[in-house]
Amino acid sequence: MAQQSPLRVTLLGLGAIGARVTDGLRTGAAPGAVLIGAVVRTPGTATARGITELDLDDAVASSDLVVECAGVPAARELGPRVVSAGRDLLLVSIGALADPLDRARLLDGPGVCRLSTGAIGGLDLLRAATRDGGITRAALTTTKRPEALVQPWMTGTERAALLGVDAPTRILTGSVRDAIERFPGSLNVAVALAAATGLWEETEVRLVADPGAPRTEHAIEASGPAGEYRFTAANAPLPERPASSGIVSQAVLRGIADLARPGGAFI
Repeated sequence: MAQQSPLRVTLLGLGAIGARVTDGLRTGAAPGAVLIGAVVRTPGTATARGITELDLDDAVASSDLVVECAGVPAARELGPRVVSAGRDLLLVSIGALADPLDRARLLDGPGVCRLSTGAIGGLDLLRAATRDGGITRAALTTTKRPEALVQPWMTGTERAALLGVDAPTRILTGSVRDAIERFPGSLNVAVALAAATGLWEETEVRLVADPGAPRTEHAIEASGPAGEYRFTAANAPLPERPASSGIVSQAVLRGIADLARPGGAFI
């Protein structure tokens, strides 16, 4: 049998998640994949880690897969350039799909935009149940520690009030677009749920600040003619970036490995 060529991977972003993914690629955590380089905002960031720095055009030309780990704004700006050039993209900041125009630019190819499962599971089952109108209602309740939810747009008073909560406190009830616009680093899972069910306008998102929360919890509820579904994931926060779950980088590496050597992967 002919040996399969390695999947050439470039990272877009080297923050807390991107750095863990690159470390995994370099230590063989995704068999069949090889790290080509990284596209970074600040020159020297990748070089300091012993990684080749590329501009986006070079990344597209030299890799088979571009893995986005740069956040929602960068995904909206740069992701469409990757897929429009015919290169495949693995999207981690799924919040970029919340806006219909951005969603069309990312999903309409000719490159393939693949979505990381990130911090939650059950999306494959919900996608199946959604066929033929099987899911008509979806909701997400996310619970995190207050310090992980502080946002640049908050006033000093709002920040102090958030950090001062002494019991579980709901700080958001709204739509998927409300959620990702206000908390882009914390509620990509809301967009993942909407992408799985197709309920972009109907999905209700609740965000709870809990000073006693030992983990980041995502509770999904969905129902319709196909049945009733409830999933809960309680993930350890990423120490370097508490707004994200530590499992995210592992989900990305698993996804890369599945693309590099697809045999035996669930679909």
